[in-house]
Amino acid sequence: MKQKIQIMLVAAIVVAGLRLAYILYERHEYQAQDAKKSMSAPTPVNPDYLVTPKKLRPYDLKSAGQLTQQPVWVKVGYSITYFPYNSVGHHADFAHEAGLLQPIERLEIKNVVTDTFPKDPGEKQVMAVFAKNGKTYAFSIGVVKGDDYHIYSDDMLFIQDPHELYKHWSKDVWDAIDKHEVQPGMNEIQANFAIGIGVPQGSGDGADKTLNYPNGGSPVSISYHNGRAEEIKAGTGT
Repeated sequence: MKQKIQIMLVAAIVVAGLRLAYILYERHEYQAQDAKKSMSAPTPVNPDYLVTPKKLRPYDLKSAGQLTQQPVWVKVGYSITYFPYNSVGHHADFAHEAGLLQPIERLEIKNVVTDTFPKDPGEKQVMAVFAKNGKTYAFSIGVVKGDDYHIYSDDMLFIQDPHELYKHWSKDVWDAIDKHEVQPGMNEIQANFAIGIGVPQGSGDGADKTLNYPNGGSPVSISYHNGRAEEIKAGTGT
């Protein structure tokens, strides 16, 4: 189970990192194209490119405790497993998965603690504890061995309301996102907010490609043209 938790955590971070890196690469390409076009006519800057979410950059348990000072929102939906947490015994029930955190799910982190796997007391999980539907749960945001912390919360969580960060999006777009629905015309960031992280299918450039979204067990395939969702259909899963 320890290995499974670590694999899930690392996979979520790697996938999110790759998608973020790819999106940033696309931004660079689009900006380069815009710069060329600006020689003949001015081109408005995409407001999405100007959004820079704040980061906490936690480096130990105390600094990670800053997550309790404001609500947080899930960045990598359907990629983070959470577990029942016993507040009296201060231990997560790693043997029983409670579910996956949803895209842009709002959480109130009550505490950040370390938790030990019984068979490996030398390495601990850094756990964010929260309440949901009257019950207490926790999910891993990093690992610690001795005094060596590796905390990934900045890659997993927003500490600002995405509705405010992307307030330039229309009400219709946000209504669809809040219902976890994808609509034609959405860009990739909007689709990620609605149904989680997608995995590229085959080849394709930055603006024309197909992504497969696990979508919490209800796979969706989206084909993008000119950076916008054009064809949306049920996926086959993996």
